[in-house]
Amino acid sequence: MYSNKEIWNVSYPILLALLAQNVINVTDTAFLGHVGEVELGASAMGGLLYICIFTVAFGFSTGSQIMIARRNGEQRYRDVGPIMIQGCMFLLLMAAVLFGLCQWSMPVVVRTLISSDTIYDATCEFLHWRMFGFFFSFVNVMFRALYVGITRTKVLTINAVVMALVNVFLDYALIFGHFGLPEMGLKGAAIASVMAEAASTLFCVIYTWLYVDLKKYGLNRWTQIDTGILSRILSISCFTMVQYFLSMATWFVFFMAVERLGQRELAIANIVRSIYIVLLIPVQALSTTANTLVSNLIGAGGIGRVMQLMKKIAKVSFVIVALLVGLMAIAPRLFLSIYTNEAALLAESVPSLYVIGGAMLIAAVANIYFNGISGTGNTQAALVLETATLVIYGLYVFGVGWWAKAPVAICFTTEVLYYALLLLASIIYLKKAKWQNKKI
Repeated sequence: MYSNKEIWNVSYPILLALLAQNVINVTDTAFLGHVGEVELGASAMGGLLYICIFTVAFGFSTGSQIMIARRNGEQRYRDVGPIMIQGCMFLLLMAAVLFGLCQWSMPVVVRTLISSDTIYDATCEFLHWRMFGFFFSFVNVMFRALYVGITRTKVLTINAVVMALVNVFLDYALIFGHFGLPEMGLKGAAIASVMAEAASTLFCVIYTWLYVDLKKYGLNRWTQIDTGILSRILSISCFTMVQYFLSMATWFVFFMAVERLGQRELAIANIVRSIYIVLLIPVQALSTTANTLVSNLIGAGGIGRVMQLMKKIAKVSFVIVALLVGLMAIAPRLFLSIYTNEAALLAESVPSLYVIGGAMLIAAVANIYFNGISGTGNTQAALVLETATLVIYGLYVFGVGWWAKAPVAICFTTEVLYYALLLLASIIYLKKAKWQNKKI
């Protein structure tokens, strides 16, 4: 059984890595918040479209991570490399296909989804450059799967710091035109994000070549595409791919509803969502830890201690989030002032911030148990549970956002509903279903 110290030793590098990785979104939002509401809204819509597609690759890497962790727990180290290599080749091919499709179809898709002409034009400009990031971000998630799966997560911290520094520097330089570079505004934010992802890929390749035992992990066996390995990965990851895509797609539905309320409401939603994502980073880190430690524990023959492990991680997650929510409740304007100095925008954003604080407290526990289900290898069950939850979430968004045109704070109550349902469904499944005998 893993101790709190061992859980933390795996979690904190992932936490730091996620924090640095989210600097891309936070920096874009913070800088563009000082450019204009149109740019802020376009980066929100464009960023969500990018992430919706990216989550397909992330879902594939999550399935790969579960398999890598299981082989690591079984001490079948040489079987780790082929999973990593085949995953990289598959995702690079997927990146090329999706890039071509997006460049061809994105203007039509964006026009269908966005009603404002000014936000439509700006979103298309942003996405034209942002899509180049597929070729780097798709590879990056496989390196993340490798290092999380073998529990060597400290390297992710260094990698993420490199990516964050590159992004902050280029955002400042390209958005506002410093250091002799042209002032590019929204386009500069997109290019900076792509270059940061490219720097991350370069770092991972160099670090792995220099510091990882390639022979031990079978990373020195480069081959052609192996359909046998890919089919085993896809048997797990196909469900997480769909799951993550649906999860982000419903976020986009939420922002579509808010966009129809007006540019000011869209700006508020983008700012609050950015804070929400950053403050949920500890939960994401501990959820990833739960996923990989559950898989490792089962691989090592400790299936009887899985529930105890998830409960222990959930307690740590809740305490951390409760502290963050307390700070946010005491000084909401301090958090909001990172993104804007406009007094009216600050005041109008506070109610939404309080609502997401309540959602975070539930998410702190719900995400741990839900990711624990995926860690057991039962990704199909996880997809079914989340799909059912997202259907209710989508209906609620339609009701309060599209039909009732409720204020942004009321729209954010969808997050409270979503995590409450996810927690309930996860606990029922873990107590009632027969998940212990899943083989991967």
